[in-house]
Amino acid sequence: MSENNHSDDINWGPATGVGSMPGGDAREAARTVTGSFEDFVHLPELPARGPGADMIGRTLGLLVEVYAHVEPSGWRVSDRPGRDTRRARSWMGEDLDALEEFTQGYTGLLKVQAVGPWTLAAALELRGGEAALGDPGACRDLAASLAEGLRGHLAEVRRRVPGARVVLQLDEPSLTAVLRGQVRTASGYRTYRAVDRQVAESALRDVMGVHDGPAVVHSCAPDVPFALLRRAGAAAISFDFGLLTERDEEAIGEAVEGGTKLFAGVVPSTDRALSDPAGSVMGVRTLWRRLGLNPGTLAESLVITPTCGLAGASPDYARRALAHCVKAAKSLADNPE
Repeated sequence: MSENNHSDDINWGPATGVGSMPGGDAREAARTVTGSFEDFVHLPELPARGPGADMIGRTLGLLVEVYAHVEPSGWRVSDRPGRDTRRARSWMGEDLDALEEFTQGYTGLLKVQAVGPWTLAAALELRGGEAALGDPGACRDLAASLAEGLRGHLAEVRRRVPGARVVLQLDEPSLTAVLRGQVRTASGYRTYRAVDRQVAESALRDVMGVHDGPAVVHSCAPDVPFALLRRAGAAAISFDFGLLTERDEEAIGEAVEGGTKLFAGVVPSTDRALSDPAGSVMGVRTLWRRLGLNPGTLAESLVITPTCGLAGASPDYARRALAHCVKAAKSLADNPE
């Protein structure tokens, strides 16, 4: 594991967002995020703008020497960059411009998100219409292209916000399905063969390895493979707390004791009545007690987030949800017992 990805020397902020925000106004989204978090902002994603602003299209726009276009079935590999690639890159530029405008003099953590190699391989179609996931050579090429593209993207982010400490988040919602052989083929009648866990771990390690700062892996799917992600070098793991089951508890305990930061998604990501901040973190306190962990470590082990991206929320709710994350984290720090 790369030492650089370890979380010991990072002063993690108490709360942050997952990635996506509602609407299509990059400046408004950047203003909301930078206004909500004092020391852990993130680059907003605005999928409502359409193909190329969605998480898959946005990451495809970062790839080096791999191009894609939109088909009715989804994103498909192309020979050269076309309109869809250009649009994805243009929106990313707009998002970075907006972030730069609202982070003058900022010196906290700055998180940028991209889709990880396995969710990308499950989503991107090769020329014949089947996912790259079905072709081990295509998976390797995709991971290498992603690593190279992220290297350039992270350098650009550091250039624009020079005072920030950059955190890389890889979104891997399909990883569990990839490891279990549950991703369906184009016909829908079969599934792709399960990817060997060591192969999956190795690709993740290579992609995270291009960043000389901490990396987080996010999944709001059930059964997050905590141990595999830690072995691959993730300094932190981001997940929907409400999807945890008893099966996950041992892995959570090991992660906390091993110094891995947990990004606990406890605030609903679509409009609903919010409980009081202490109520939002009650489940976390209960889990800590059940695992026999010291309540004094709660605030330092956790970053509080929404359960997933906020693209499906109203703008007003998104602002309140981010503010609620900050308040919930404060309630943990002020009153760990």
